[in-house]
Amino acid sequence: MSQKRKKIAALIEPFHGRAVDARYFGYFECFNHGRFFEAHEVLEDLWLADRKGPDGSFYKGLIQLAGAFVHLEKKRPSPASALFRLALGNFENYPEIHHQLNLKKLAGKIREWLEALGGGASRGIQLFAGETPRLELEN
Repeated sequence: MSQKRKKIAALIEPFHGRAVDARYFGYFECFNHGRFFEAHEVLEDLWLADRKGPDGSFYKGLIQLAGAFVHLEKKRPSPASALFRLALGNFENYPEIHHQLNLKKLAGKIREWLEALGGGASRGIQLFAGETPRLELEN
């Protein structure tokens, strides 16, 4: 087993045995703790198996969302903005709530983040420095 696979297995281990794939829950756990690169890696593993399936664009959008924050951590607002926009596009053809995630609410949040980044690169990066964004699943 590769080091990457071992790391992913460890990150998703607490989420096995649920009705939804453990990698999906692992993504949110990592994302909500500011571990955006790990969130990307965990969900990419699921997306690769289903990228042509009905949830392919949904997973891709979530990966792009995490990737946007990786770019912000590296003080690269332009690529972050591009990934935020790509994520929005990938969520467009899904219902308001998909796999317990309120995409309408998330789209509004992404637009707020884009607007903050539009106010100047350093301002946008500072905006995210003090608070870790959170994604909440609905029951």
